[in-house]
Amino acid sequence: MGLCFWFFLVFILWQMMNVPTQAAITVGGGVGINIGNGGGGDGGGVRFGGGININNNPTPSGPSVSKLNNAYTALQAWKSAITDDPLGVLKTWNGSDVCSYKGVFCSVDSSNEPFVVAIDLNHGNLQGTLVKELSFLTDITIFHLNSNRFSGTVPDTFNDLSSLQELDLSGNYFSGSFPMVTLYIPNLVYLDLRFNNFSGTIPEDLFYKRLDAIFLNNNQFEGELPSNIGNSPASVINLANNKFIGNIPASFGFMRSKLKEVLFLNNQLTGCIPQSVGLFSEMQVFDVSHNSLMGHLPDTMSCMSDIEVLNLAHNELSGVLPDIVCSLRSLMNLTVAYNFFSGFGQECSKSFYRDVGFDFSLNCLPGRDMQRPQPQCNVIPGSGLSCLRIPSPQPLVCGALFENLNPNVTPSSSSSSPSP
Repeated sequence: MGLCFWFFLVFILWQMMNVPTQAAITVGGGVGINIGNGGGGDGGGVRFGGGININNNPTPSGPSVSKLNNAYTALQAWKSAITDDPLGVLKTWNGSDVCSYKGVFCSVDSSNEPFVVAIDLNHGNLQGTLVKELSFLTDITIFHLNSNRFSGTVPDTFNDLSSLQELDLSGNYFSGSFPMVTLYIPNLVYLDLRFNNFSGTIPEDLFYKRLDAIFLNNNQFEGELPSNIGNSPASVINLANNKFIGNIPASFGFMRSKLKEVLFLNNQLTGCIPQSVGLFSEMQVFDVSHNSLMGHLPDTMSCMSDIEVLNLAHNELSGVLPDIVCSLRSLMNLTVAYNFFSGFGQECSKSFYRDVGFDFSLNCLPGRDMQRPQPQCNVIPGSGLSCLRIPSPQPLVCGALFENLNPNVTPSSSSSSPSP
């Protein structure tokens, strides 16, 4: 009897010493969520862009569960506002163990207290609205809802989500004006509102906020582009498929932005492509197709040394397509179809042999196939615009371009000098 007792005691001690670690947080180059028991998914893991690795959902233990109580209140209030769940995503959203809810991911803090760190309900086909109680999830860093059927607006209480870094509401039915509350989420770096029904103008403050990615494409936004759009620290700005009008701001690029992708296609933009576009030396994708831009291409485009995709199709651009554009060293795809270009030089001809995709159809190029009928080429759109530029006989020095184009900067003021 005594021997059995000692064996049992040794077994209990061994079990206590071998309890597995339930969660760990490490800073990394992306968000990797490895779904544990009750986390939903296929167990293979989901990666987002961000900076946290979350391993396994912890099981709440001990008396300190206040964060999970708040999460329970928030998620149950939200569940009540979801009116259709054809895939049964919310079948697991019962009971107080929110870390077992499908699409809800937890971790533990330095005090070993569990909390909700991410929600990923992408492709859930859920119908409903967002509720103000979601602001109780103050530790959440990722909120992904793309490809559902949510409607209404973004609650004003979302500015309480002080840890939120990624907000993806794309592919839903949200409507109304631009959700200004997103500008007051202090740590937000990724904003994705594309494929919704937002309308009206977009605020200048959007481009002062320290966002890395701005996706507003495929909405009903309108009005002119804010003059400070080039101030944004974002690497990607996508405003495609909206109803923007007016010119691309002349100051576009003066802030030496680190923009890598700009997509303005399928709007109603007019006027010239500004000279300052050449300041985006790190730009990789520039797509302004399907607008009404006119005039000659600026020589400064030769400074876009990293450009890979340049799409100028379906505009009213004219003049000679310059060799300095066709010879850009990183260029992989150049599309100028459906414009009024009247010629191009030897470097553009070499594009056929450089493995560069080059579409110049339906222009006014003599002796080339698939061009506009001659009557259409007799009157060139925008011939009175001041952006019809005469190329300079001197080669551009791209490093000095910022001082040359920005009237507010002189070489002496742009260089560093000791404080008085």
